[in-house]
Amino acid sequence: MIKMEIPGRELLEIAHLVLDFNGTIAKDGHIHNKVKDAICLLGKRLTIHVLTADTRGNVSKATERLPVVIERLKGEDTAVEKADFIRSLGRDHVIAVGNGVNDRLMLHEAKLGLCVIGEEGTATAAIQAADVVFLSVLDALRFILKPLRYRATLRT
Repeated sequence: MIKMEIPGRELLEIAHLVLDFNGTIAKDGHIHNKVKDAICLLGKRLTIHVLTADTRGNVSKATERLPVVIERLKGEDTAVEKADFIRSLGRDHVIAVGNGVNDRLMLHEAKLGLCVIGEEGTATAAIQAADVVFLSVLDALRFILKPLRYRATLRT
């Protein structure tokens, strides 16, 4: 668990990190080694879930040896499916990270929604639903790990 103390806000007690796969933690189906390192660090304190439709069919191989639980999406409306998943975990204890139109509802639903502007593009709806926007997934993951960063950005 990560306890996030932010001036002017209630204490956040985060138990789950929910990550979109393609376009967020993976570029062209591959996860950069520095992103893997950050996921391993966060995995010591949080349960990490990777949500994916597994379009490329390689999520298992790409996340091999990472401390993550793969959640494969099955429905036609993956945006609703992702938001439902956040609620099933207890939204007040979840940070979600995404970049696509189908991430907008989960970013809004999570206690803290982080949007990534990556090389594969970012949906305006995801940006609008997020609490904070980053230029890379690595920046977003490091933000969670560094208390001075989130305190400065999220204080009221």
